[in-house]
Amino acid sequence: MTKILVVDDESDLEHLIKQKFRKEIREQVYEFSFALNGKEALHLIEDQKNIDVILSDINMPEMDGLTLLLKMNEKPGLTKTVMVSAYGDMENIRTAMNRGAFDFVCKPINFDDLSLTIQKTINHVNELKKTMQAIKENNILKMYVDETVIKFMETREFEESLQDNESIDATVAFIDICDFTSISESEKPDTVVHLLNEYFDIIVKEIIKQNGIIDKFIGDAIMAVFKGDFHLDRSLDACLAIKEAVRKIKLPFGENEFRPEISIGVNSGTMVSGNIGCKTLKRFDYTVIGDVVNVAARLQGIAGKGQIYITDESYKKINESFKCNFVGEMDIKNKKEPVKVYEVLE
Repeated sequence: MTKILVVDDESDLEHLIKQKFRKEIREQVYEFSFALNGKEALHLIEDQKNIDVILSDINMPEMDGLTLLLKMNEKPGLTKTVMVSAYGDMENIRTAMNRGAFDFVCKPINFDDLSLTIQKTINHVNELKKTMQAIKENNILKMYVDETVIKFMETREFEESLQDNESIDATVAFIDICDFTSISESEKPDTVVHLLNEYFDIIVKEIIKQNGIIDKFIGDAIMAVFKGDFHLDRSLDACLAIKEAVRKIKLPFGENEFRPEISIGVNSGTMVSGNIGCKTLKRFDYTVIGDVVNVAARLQGIAGKGQIYITDESYKKINESFKCNFVGEMDIKNKKEPVKVYEVLE
């Protein structure tokens, strides 16, 4: 939804705007707010945030449109201002354009022209947002990746390497933080993100200790892949360490203390490893796919709090090294026969 602030001392303009754009308002394409002068507009901007477009008259009491434009130039943000004034006020319109106004519309207002101007301004703001997001993502990449790696990513050799796909023998673990969804629905976004990042940091450290790879973060869960010698054993060592580390977590959470628990599904076998994504978006993830991965995800879905589930095939490979408990035969999606499931205890 695009937020538009209309600043004009003519009170009947609010009624006209709401009438002419009633369809867009009803369908929540546009959200309009109104101010009678620049001073009132600044207060609204502070309260509402994220205003995309301002439609401002030039001649107003208390604070005129040109002064408002100067004030807006002092504020960080991508908001663009369209000036609305009479034909005879061309000198002020030129001043406004020189001060950074994006466009102008003359009174009496032609609402077809106004609609086109608003859409053009919105398109410009959206392009700026995309550019800023790309810059942000690029800067974040540079924070975590060595400059040599970034330069390699720009070469043809790297582009060709994206096409390398293979079958590998590995272990996949899905690690989910139980009951975290309820927090995300009731707490402030900053609180939710801070807590989740803290938990992830603890979990990831244990995965890295066993030479595991973080494949992706999926909401409040982590998908990890273990390759190489004894990959199944190392994955279970990591999962048991995660279970213990999470049990010890004590982080402040408002007036209470959220004590997280995890549920984990682990599966081992042959899977496809390659770049999965979309050429149109130029976005790919180097990941693993296949039945082994799907079963690991299903095991996590049926595991309870503090439980690590594996299949009978995995159990036969590690039963001499790990203490396990037979849970039972369970129906798993896309499996014709029930799967024997074991819980790894220690």
